[in-house]
Amino acid sequence: MAVGETRFKTRSAIDDKPQKVAFIILERFSMIALSSAIDPLRLANRVLGRELFEWELYSLDGNPVCSSNEIEVAVNASLDTLDSADLVFVVTGIDVERIELSPLLGQKLRGLAARGAILGSLCTAAYLLAKYNLLNGYRCTIHWENLRSFKEEFPEIEVSDDIFEIDRKRMTCAGGTAALDMMLMYIATFESVSLAQEIAEVTLHQQIRTGEETQRYDLENRLGVNNRNVLATIAAMNDHIEDPLSCQQLAMMMNISSRQLERLFRKYFDTTPGQYYLRLRLEAARDLLRRTNRAILDVAVVCGFTSTSHFTKCYREHFGHTPTKERQNFFWSPGNKNTKSNKVALPD
Repeated sequence: MAVGETRFKTRSAIDDKPQKVAFIILERFSMIALSSAIDPLRLANRVLGRELFEWELYSLDGNPVCSSNEIEVAVNASLDTLDSADLVFVVTGIDVERIELSPLLGQKLRGLAARGAILGSLCTAAYLLAKYNLLNGYRCTIHWENLRSFKEEFPEIEVSDDIFEIDRKRMTCAGGTAALDMMLMYIATFESVSLAQEIAEVTLHQQIRTGEETQRYDLENRLGVNNRNVLATIAAMNDHIEDPLSCQQLAMMMNISSRQLERLFRKYFDTTPGQYYLRLRLEAARDLLRRTNRAILDVAVVCGFTSTSHFTKCYREHFGHTPTKERQNFFWSPGNKNTKSNKVALPD
């Protein structure tokens, strides 16, 4: 997290007017991320007994927006009325890759940034900022489920798996309660550490997390395995999805024999290292098929397969259907209430 390089305006350097914070919410946004970002602002005002912040919610057309938990949220105004703000956050959630870009949203964000506003994203909205070329030259983060596809689509952007990133005029977080930590960090820098700590206590948030904390549990906790050779092998597999290593190469990296490695994977997972590795690569492929429009051949190559035919054969054996069918099923599934192209149209 580049918070050490960030230079926010302090209270001594500005007048007593509240900081204006704008939240632009889009369909299927994350409710927990939005509330985790707003409540620290409310509590800051309550603790101080004055308005340090004021905030408003915007939608593209001024109509209520349905969150990913199916709760409709009313907004204060439509996006075309947003002309000034100190901080502007775009809030999205699931299926962000299938949101059609709105010229109005891009225009507003670029204009606000040009006038000095800090731009931010909650949950998956870093994807949209990247689409609008607003993250070029900045370090950012996004929810871990979207990390792999984000890296593939925007290789020139530095993205981390930290819970949040504050880099100069950009604030991005991975969603969920990470939004609370990011806003507390901002309040600590903008107003005072003691205020941030008091807000954290009111929310029963016992420790303000720094941005350097990773989003997911470590492999040991996720897998329930504590064998260092197994954990190191799986970490190496994850680092070499595109260029798979052989069982012998993996064993050499662990300084054990291939037979020992085979025994360990049989013991902990009832499978071979090769089968486990293949499953990791196929799951990575499924993620790219669902979250990007990349050609199936491209997905195959990125996940370490030398041909479409081999990729399709392995995919069908593992998931019971072809990569093409995977994409069709996901885009046209009953849970997706969009059009045949499965794009969520945003009004201009």
